[in-house]
Amino acid sequence: MIEIKNLTKIFNTADGELQALKDVSLSIPDGDIFGIIGMSGAGKSTLVRCMNMLERPTSGTVEVDGVNLGALSQKELREQRHDITMIFQAFNLLMQRNCLKNIMFPLELSGMPRAQAKQKAMELLEIVGLPDKAKAYPAQLSGGQQQRIAIARALTTNPKVLLCDEATSALDPNTTNSILELIRDINKRLGITVVVITHQMSVVESICKHVAILDGGEVVEQGSVEEVFAHPKSQAAKNLVFPEGEEGTFVVGNQDEHFIRVVYNGAYAAGKPMIARLALEKGIEANISYASTKGISGKAFGTILLSISGDENAVKETIDYLTQEPGIEAEEVEVNVQ
Repeated sequence: MIEIKNLTKIFNTADGELQALKDVSLSIPDGDIFGIIGMSGAGKSTLVRCMNMLERPTSGTVEVDGVNLGALSQKELREQRHDITMIFQAFNLLMQRNCLKNIMFPLELSGMPRAQAKQKAMELLEIVGLPDKAKAYPAQLSGGQQQRIAIARALTTNPKVLLCDEATSALDPNTTNSILELIRDINKRLGITVVVITHQMSVVESICKHVAILDGGEVVEQGSVEEVFAHPKSQAAKNLVFPEGEEGTFVVGNQDEHFIRVVYNGAYAAGKPMIARLALEKGIEANISYASTKGISGKAFGTILLSISGDENAVKETIDYLTQEPGIEAEEVEVNVQ
């Protein structure tokens, strides 16, 4: 369990004090994949660096399995960092060493015999799917392959916690997906707690179980990914979940049409042809004027805007039909028609 309590970090700059973190408190369960998301300048990287004391917080505590990291001596902290490893956006590999030796490096520093370190490194190359790249140098690898080597190196100390600081930001979408799949597999196979720092909602959607939204150095919302996506409360959460906005939508249509907003709050409805069934079973034709939905763990979240012709009875019948499905809400709304 990672317990962050009332964490504050103030930097002294030429322009005065900069409060990067403001009274941040989080609980991250063992074995979780926990996302921390926010826009640039929200304090994400400062927070993750405080989690392993690369940055010393101004006040507050970070506890891992009941151990207060801020109270440890430098020697004790170095030992504790064996349990808390980190991967970065820039990979941070040693360019003059081949992949095998990059992975062996921390093992040799810890005093492990060379033959044993080599065997361990080869096992980790297998885990990250690159056993054939042992003798290759980082410059010969793609970005995704370099990140896999960085992950293998981070696993050398058999850590309990893996911190990922924008680990996929420099990668293309397909490579990002493969790295996220690897992280998910490592979490499941090794039981490692993963903390993902990102500004990309797609990363949170893909692998995280819980999420905290950081804005201006403060946690403005936190909970399960499903809860936050279904009912974003803070403006920062709404901006991240629905970056295109929900209000003030302009649609093309006729003035005599009725508009129904349908909200998916975790319905098992993705893939169900509800609009087609509405036409077949009720004889009501509906057009989708606007849609912003996403699937998480087999459930649908988001909003669609339907337009239908007909009287108020047709509107009521449509709403009654759609809301039979658990996790779906619907209501008639006024919109701006162009």
